[in-house]
Amino acid sequence: MTIEPAPASSDSDLGLTSVLPGSLPKSLGTPDAPQRYQIDAVFNRRPLPEELNALHADTATLPEAGYPDVTLTVSDRRLEIHQSNLEELESGLSTVLADVLARISRNVRDERESARRQSEHAADVEHTRADDVIRRAARIEFVSGI
Repeated sequence: MTIEPAPASSDSDLGLTSVLPGSLPKSLGTPDAPQRYQIDAVFNRRPLPEELNALHADTATLPEAGYPDVTLTVSDRRLEIHQSNLEELESGLSTVLADVLARISRNVRDERESARRQSEHAADVEHTRADDVIRRAARIEFVSGI
């Protein structure tokens, strides 16, 4: 009996769990193997829309880390790593990718938390304003002055 791990929640950092061996060129390990190819890696959970936007917007990190030819695309729960190879992943690219995804996740969480706090504050302000209006209205007395 195989026990599947519980899916990671969006509270956890977006990460990669493994390379999909079936996505690798069949000729790897032979003289005909390509130098660069696409490698599919599996996300630990489905990326949030904000994480996808940030990942697509980050065009500087990989070139700055020494991987100017590597590009990334997302397909469902897979990160497609283009123009790379297993050697690059083994020699540091996997760590760069893990760091990028963790940073993006933390930034998204921070932005969501900030938006939540702002929303709560706005709701508190509105609640206080409404209570003040109700109290003012309740103080009004229609008493004849005659």
